[in-house]
Amino acid sequence: MNFAKHLTHPVFKSVANQSAKQQVRAFVIGGFVRDLIIDRPSKDVDFVTESKGIDLAKAVANELNISKVSVFKNFGTAHFAMSDWDIEFVGARKESYNRDSRKPVVEDGTLRDDQLRRDFTINAMAISMQEEDFGELVDPFDGVGDIERKLIRTPLDPDQTYSDDPLRMMRAIRFATQLNFEIEKESFEAIRTNAHRLKIVSMERIADELNKIVLADTPSRGFKLLEESGLLEIFFPEMIALKGVEIRNGVGHKDNFYHTLEVLDNVAKESDNLWLRWSAIMHDIAKPPTKRFDPKAGWTFHGHEDKG
Repeated sequence: MNFAKHLTHPVFKSVANQSAKQQVRAFVIGGFVRDLIIDRPSKDVDFVTESKGIDLAKAVANELNISKVSVFKNFGTAHFAMSDWDIEFVGARKESYNRDSRKPVVEDGTLRDDQLRRDFTINAMAISMQEEDFGELVDPFDGVGDIERKLIRTPLDPDQTYSDDPLRMMRAIRFATQLNFEIEKESFEAIRTNAHRLKIVSMERIADELNKIVLADTPSRGFKLLEESGLLEIFFPEMIALKGVEIRNGVGHKDNFYHTLEVLDNVAKESDNLWLRWSAIMHDIAKPPTKRFDPKAGWTFHGHEDKG
């Protein structure tokens, strides 16, 4: 499968030129490749090279007359903007993890090593920048097949993948929600098993993934997966408390969890404003602590709007 005809932006030709001059192999990798295959336009491109990503970035920027290159030596990455395109370079690497941290120990590696460390098969595909096979897809884990099957699956054993970097559990649910894909059964069971590991991830990173779920076309799908997996209870127990119906003297109340998701989806149909969507999520959040049963009036939630 060859995508050369789609690689018309000048940066692709420049990367091919400069990697040939440096006698190193370079590839487009990750989300840009995925989005190209599912026909979702993207201007965010990641290049990986089996050498020093920073050196290649500087050479490409010089050829394209880009004056500002942001270099992150600690991570071995470099970035520059070209009009409205975001371009990033990194050296191929392999990773190993300490159980108490999601920060990996990094070593130089090959393209294969780099693809193995990727979170999901649909994000592990690469496109060659070499002259002899420019535009050729490198897909060792059948990412194309998983796109056709609409499946979120990990290149390695999912239990290892999620234990090593627990944020990937949030990403699995985020991609399933955004793309309307299913999470492979074995992978979802591994998320349930490793849900407690999310506690080592900062709330800032969790919130970033959660906001992307909130901004999806049908955000309720993501929240249902978060609830079923056990992740939601770890970082948002107040929302879990909305779940369920209590009946007393034959009188019940609505399930405020599913009611909230219905309101969220309705708001999502009308607006892509993040904070308006969050107002839908939070509008009944204080009903559990304000819930009372009155023999005459039934269930009441007086003051929930203020407490919320």
